[in-house]
Amino acid sequence: MKKRSKRFKIIEKKKIKEKISLDKIFDLIKDNCTSKFNESIDVSVKINTKQSKGGDYSLRTITKLPNGNGKKIRIAVLSEQEKVDEAKKSGAEVFGSEDLIQNISNGKLDFDKLICTPGMMGKIGKYGKILGPKGLMPNPKLGTVNENVEKAIKDAKSGQVEIRNDKDGNIGLTIGKKSFSDENLIKNYNAVIDTLEKEKSNNTVKGNLIKSSFITSSMGVSYKLKLNKSI
Repeated sequence: MKKRSKRFKIIEKKKIKEKISLDKIFDLIKDNCTSKFNESIDVSVKINTKQSKGGDYSLRTITKLPNGNGKKIRIAVLSEQEKVDEAKKSGAEVFGSEDLIQNISNGKLDFDKLICTPGMMGKIGKYGKILGPKGLMPNPKLGTVNENVEKAIKDAKSGQVEIRNDKDGNIGLTIGKKSFSDENLIKNYNAVIDTLEKEKSNNTVKGNLIKSSFITSSMGVSYKLKLNKSI
């Protein structure tokens, strides 16, 4: 059994079973951020995956956090040779054409997100078994298949994050850092909720989409959020 640190034992005693309102929850979470680094603030949402017409509802979309999530990501752009310079000038850390495909085929995935032009999708498709399990396969719905390389890079670096549930209906994502103001964390959280609300309106889900929501920090304990919206 993994031994808990003294630091964690102290903050574990501060855990509250009651649901906490959004305007108060971040004070509690930040009070537990006693590690030496700028901890991430993470949200875990449990959704109802049962559809009204049978089958399970699978959610995969993107949302833009108005204040970003504080994470620096490495962007790779796979494009035709004539667009490689555009990708480089637009801020991509990794860029290429046939050479990048070769690196991917060899399992060299030194990036966090892959943007691909439509014309290159036919060449990258066969590497889905390499990219798919790591969530790196470009997808038009997620904005990662895009002819406008500059815009795609800008969106990816300005707070655009993916929302995706697992088979049990769990969604996990980072909405900021300990150093963020409560106001900015609240705005980011509400951006996620607004996106889920829109997704529900476009699908036939039984009852409320969100069953529960918890917020925690990288090294802290989680608190259950009091949901203000019946989504």
